[in-house]
Amino acid sequence: MRKNFPLQIEGRHPDRVLDAVKNEVRKYLKRERRRDLPEGVDFWDFDCKCGLQADGAEVVHVAALVAAIDALAKTQATSVYVEILAKHGKRTPKPDLIPLVSELLEDDLPE
Repeated sequence: MRKNFPLQIEGRHPDRVLDAVKNEVRKYLKRERRRDLPEGVDFWDFDCKCGLQADGAEVVHVAALVAAIDALAKTQATSVYVEILAKHGKRTPKPDLIPLVSELLEDDLPE
């Protein structure tokens, strides 16, 4: 989704317009996450950008996207550009922590 959202619409309260923009972004993310995963993919990941215009948009983590929209709205911006591109995500295995913990405990034992 690449979209420029107006934040100031005549006849509507700016807070309600901002709520509508954030709701549309959340709905889009929820809809994309419901899509079937291809073989070998663990989850849907997203590349997000947010800014006043498309050419000046900054890369934002998906968890901080709504906060970035809020920050732009507080600067009295007339519109905000949001770009969300879905990509395949693969989980990386966590390192085995049990040998590390046992090594630390052995170092603390009195001799």
